[in-house]
Amino acid sequence: MARTGEITFRGNPMTLAGNRLAAGQAAPDFKLHYFDDGMQELTLANLKGKPSLISVVPSLDTPVCAAQTSRFNAELAALQDTVNAVTVSCDLPFAQARFCGSEEIANIRVASDYQERAFGNGWGTLIEELKLLTRAVYVLDANGTVVYEQIVPEVVDEPDYDAALAALKALLA
Repeated sequence: MARTGEITFRGNPMTLAGNRLAAGQAAPDFKLHYFDDGMQELTLANLKGKPSLISVVPSLDTPVCAAQTSRFNAELAALQDTVNAVTVSCDLPFAQARFCGSEEIANIRVASDYQERAFGNGWGTLIEELKLLTRAVYVLDANGTVVYEQIVPEVVDEPDYDAALAALKALLA
């Protein structure tokens, strides 16, 4: 199912593929790729067992996406290994690894949906017109159930960091 008008990109209405996830739903499985001493896969099963924050961005090579990833990286430093954290984009895994190295991203894994766009289609975040992911944030409990979701209405705006982090921290209480 396609959804038109839920988001805009610089004021222009865009179409999102798939269904929107809601709190209480089981997160759909996915297969993402990242580069760490070779190409690696990341799936939902890899995240189970700990609460997870999933930050979704169109491209790390843009100022807002870089700011979002850097902000979550800094905020998550205090939580150490008590949570999983992933930024998802359609950037190539090599470009993501370069970004993480240059920006000193160490507290959030960056993974790519470039091959099949299965994450974007399954999670309802793929912008059909651009073939990029929209800006969104999800918090999952240790079993993979969505407890918080935000699809940012205007793609060039930043998400509600405080609400996402509060939902994540509530799972640790």
